[in-house]
Amino acid sequence: MILDECAVLVSGGASGLGEASAIALAETGADVTIIDVDMERGPKVAASIGGSFIRADVTDEVEVGAAVAAIADKGVALRAVVNCAGITNLWGGRLVGREGEPMPLEPYRRLLDVNLVGTFNVMRLAAALIAKGEPMEDGARGVIVNTASIAAFEGQVSQIAYAASKGGVVAMTLPAARDLAAYGIRVCTIAPGIFATPLVAAMPEHHRGALTEGVVFPHRAGKPSEFAQLARCIIENDFLNGEVIRLDGALRLSRK
Repeated sequence: MILDECAVLVSGGASGLGEASAIALAETGADVTIIDVDMERGPKVAASIGGSFIRADVTDEVEVGAAVAAIADKGVALRAVVNCAGITNLWGGRLVGREGEPMPLEPYRRLLDVNLVGTFNVMRLAAALIAKGEPMEDGARGVIVNTASIAAFEGQVSQIAYAASKGGVVAMTLPAARDLAAYGIRVCTIAPGIFATPLVAAMPEHHRGALTEGVVFPHRAGKPSEFAQLARCIIENDFLNGEVIRLDGALRLSRK
């Protein structure tokens, strides 16, 4: 799929993996729209790539719907979506705590709402617009790239909420691809390991160090540009569909 003169939507594009993806896709000649809740960085990133910024919370049906409608009003076919908006396991709690207390329900709900429901919300609304576009070669109309995590497969102690939210994104991949095949829309998911992003920077230093130690090769955290490179590859390779791709330097998470 060639993105030149097409529209692309990047959620969470104000920083980290989303920012890197927005930059990489703008280099293809695409008209990139960033949606994010960061009103400080979002407009700056969009301006730097000649794109657009729309303030939208991915969990809000009205706000995301308005952002998709704004893209439609441009009159440029929406062909690709990269979903990077999400939050990490900032509240790390076990199912039952050390004093025998049950894990609070609200942090669990919050992580699922942003990471899983938010991804679904953007995907469904954007897919409805992509489906209206004119078909290209093989009847293709577009592609959606979602972001999970290797925690979906190897969630660590105190990661039950985060692992569940990202596991849901993994589980949506194949049925979403099957649902949207009739419209010529592909769906893939990237499951990154430890990357040098603001979300990872929010982790305790000892935890970040332990994760990086487990990276087999290259022995470092991933670069956001490497995530963006894979997202672009998925978009451009028309035979990639229904797949979850780990991007982790062969890292396998330990129990904790």
